[in-house]
Amino acid sequence: MKVDIDFVKNMVEEKIPIHKFLGVKLVEIRRGYAKVSVPFREDVIGDIVRRRWHGGILATVMDSVGGLAGMTYLTSFEDKMATIDLRVDYLKGAEAEGIVVEGEIVRLGNRILVTSMKVWNEGESELLAEGKGVYNFIRMKDKVMVE
Repeated sequence: MKVDIDFVKNMVEEKIPIHKFLGVKLVEIRRGYAKVSVPFREDVIGDIVRRRWHGGILATVMDSVGGLAGMTYLTSFEDKMATIDLRVDYLKGAEAEGIVVEGEIVRLGNRILVTSMKVWNEGESELLAEGKGVYNFIRMKDKVMVE
């Protein structure tokens, strides 16, 4: 079953409340991979002196992107996916500008999905954070939704 990318984009950007609040924009999605951008705004500041993103916001977006990468293997809207574990290594403070976050599946088993996620400031190449997400993943059917 192939899903309309416009449908997925609308769901990611408009239907998930935290994504809508943060202004998440779907940049790319393909089987086992997702990439989003999030604009900077004052609400995401955690370090008021240096004007850096709050690490918890970065972790939240990383968790979402890991889930989006996993979503590409869903077989129906009845499938279930939930975060089991999230590990984030903060490498450098995220400047007061937009961020780009990508996630890629590292391992997909019968019940467990593992993803790798990375964060950059928009237009930059220096890695700000990287992490791993582990998700409980239950498929109710056997055909994937995103090709």
